[in-house]
Amino acid sequence: MMSSCGGEDIEADHIASFGMSMYQSHGQSGQYTLELDGDEELYVDQEKQQTIWRLPLFTTFTSFDPQGGLSELATAKHNLGVLIKRSNSTPATNKVPEVTVFPKSPVMVGQPNTLICVADSIFPPVINITWLTNGHPVTEGVSETSFISKSDHSFLKIAYLTFLPSEDDIYDCKVEHWGLDEPLLKHWEPEIPAPVSELTETVVCALGLIMGLVGIVVGTVFIIKGLRSGRASQHLGPL
Repeated sequence: MMSSCGGEDIEADHIASFGMSMYQSHGQSGQYTLELDGDEELYVDQEKQQTIWRLPLFTTFTSFDPQGGLSELATAKHNLGVLIKRSNSTPATNKVPEVTVFPKSPVMVGQPNTLICVADSIFPPVINITWLTNGHPVTEGVSETSFISKSDHSFLKIAYLTFLPSEDDIYDCKVEHWGLDEPLLKHWEPEIPAPVSELTETVVCALGLIMGLVGIVVGTVFIIKGLRSGRASQHLGPL
């Protein structure tokens, strides 16, 4: 955060957004979150009327009454209605979201992993993110964050898919948004190095053995030459 004091700017190490509320008429949906350094700490689930913590461990240190968030959303909804009546209802410009897919950790066959799909520069905050495996929708092992606010007033959303990597499966993160003419499929498939054949292993081992033997022979030759040179010098004696 930047603040002015005595004509000088003071920089803080962290940026927090406490009680960021957002409401929109489409689908009568809204969101109330607490954020720190671009990461979501909690959000208020409107349907369940509960506080959902991004890391459950936080509940051992603090708490948050969801009614406070629901009250803020009700206020935002009221203010939106007033603004719509006073404006000419000109629609906002739809931005094309930027989508990236990558694994959480290095991929190894048979080792559980997580695929991460990041949808950035979202505006307005109305988006649908789904996962496909080999062209078929996946509903198990999926989760996503709520909308995370950005300094340029656009939003960020992250979707997750837990999976067991194999050589045959391919994955797609499907994104639907008003800024897209058609659904966007961001393709990803594991890049698993081909196994080394037994013949290749044998050749490599043989080459290594040969190089080792050559090194021993060359070293022995130099030692013998050194010894002979030393003996010759002793026989000649001083001039």
